[in-house]
Amino acid sequence: MDVEILSRIQFAFTIAFHYIFPPLSIGIGLMLVIFEGMFLKTGNKQYEILTRFWLKIFAIIFGIGVATGIIMEFEFGTNWAVYSRYVGDIFGSALAAEGLFAFGLESTFLGVLLFGWDRVSPVVHFISMVGVFLGSMFSAVWIVVANSWQQTPAGYHIVGDGFNARAEVTDFWQMVFNPSSVDRVIHVWQGAFLAGAFMVLSVHAYYLLKGKHKEISYLAFKPALTIATIFSLTQLFSGHRSADLVAEHQPAKLAAMEGHYQAKSPADLYLFGWVDNKAQKVTGLGIPGGLSFLVHQDFNADIIGLNAYDVKDRPSQVNAVFQFYHIMISIGMALIFLTLYASFLWWRGKLFEQKWMMRIFAFSVLLPQIANQAGWFAAEMGRQPWIVYGHLRTSEGFSKEVSAQQVLFSLILFGVIYSLLFLLFLYSLNKKIKHGPVDYHPTSKLAQQ
Repeated sequence: MDVEILSRIQFAFTIAFHYIFPPLSIGIGLMLVIFEGMFLKTGNKQYEILTRFWLKIFAIIFGIGVATGIIMEFEFGTNWAVYSRYVGDIFGSALAAEGLFAFGLESTFLGVLLFGWDRVSPVVHFISMVGVFLGSMFSAVWIVVANSWQQTPAGYHIVGDGFNARAEVTDFWQMVFNPSSVDRVIHVWQGAFLAGAFMVLSVHAYYLLKGKHKEISYLAFKPALTIATIFSLTQLFSGHRSADLVAEHQPAKLAAMEGHYQAKSPADLYLFGWVDNKAQKVTGLGIPGGLSFLVHQDFNADIIGLNAYDVKDRPSQVNAVFQFYHIMISIGMALIFLTLYASFLWWRGKLFEQKWMMRIFAFSVLLPQIANQAGWFAAEMGRQPWIVYGHLRTSEGFSKEVSAQQVLFSLILFGVIYSLLFLLFLYSLNKKIKHGPVDYHPTSKLAQQ
């Protein structure tokens, strides 16, 4: 394989591994704010125990997330030097804001929680918890803003020509609020809330199946299920809004997501299928004119298809984009059904009697993770062949001085190191979960009063 393909595989591998952790940090951060808030409101010591248990898990996730995130910033310079020069002024401001205002906020308050719990008041606990949560959310904002600029560039002009061309910021806020950034940030936040809520549901469903920590698991289940239900529903609407923006600004990507080839004709909405790119055909179950209706509220409205573009200007891996997109949609619908049915059982007082539901929840932690990964892959592969949409091609952005052998060696090395990191993460997580929520001594100042 050549340098471009290897560099793309390496970056895809490292970012996919890293992206396991930030959504969990954001989602568990929200749950920690809720648990600590309930402790302040009720004085129920079980909420304090719950908070401190999940804080330990949050710390493990945060640590691995930071370690794996740093690698990608080095990859920009080593593997994607032309791209880094082109977007340096844009990404520099966004990533600097992420480091100063997001990571700094999150890590500072996390230090207070981990090392100063018994030295500060419960109110300071809560303020610090909110600081950690907001820091994780702001971190996502700046990363998604930078990525969204690649999808829908705004607030810039191009300086220089050819190899020396680069984008410079002309309007910082126009760059931040580019056409896709707000909707994509909201969609990413909601996916993160689901990742965190379903992890809490998974762990406490496991405890209930084992007959352990029942009282505290009942307390954890209600807010986690509420968050999961709300955001599985709202994500449906933010996802629809994001698809509308793709239709407006990246019609070739939308066509790839649904395997629509005709240059200008009504488009079907597929529930599932398989795309034959050579024959330009989708085999599967679809709603005739469904995509046309979602975009234009008219089953007969025309949708721009892939054949409206030159082959070199449209995604080449159409079936991969199609499959990742539909995996995300399918899991999203499954989460809506699961949370609504579980809420119905809760309302009838029968949820915890259903062992099969607890088993589903025990494994449900995987579903938001798969959906988040699939959504990112669909978005990034659908943007191809552009690394900056309409301006810089991926084939032009990689480093010319790096050899294929060097990239392959580093890819293998990353594979080994990340495998060890993942095993360490699973070992640490399993150890904390097996240990379970326990009473802490001394307790916080509120519990001592």
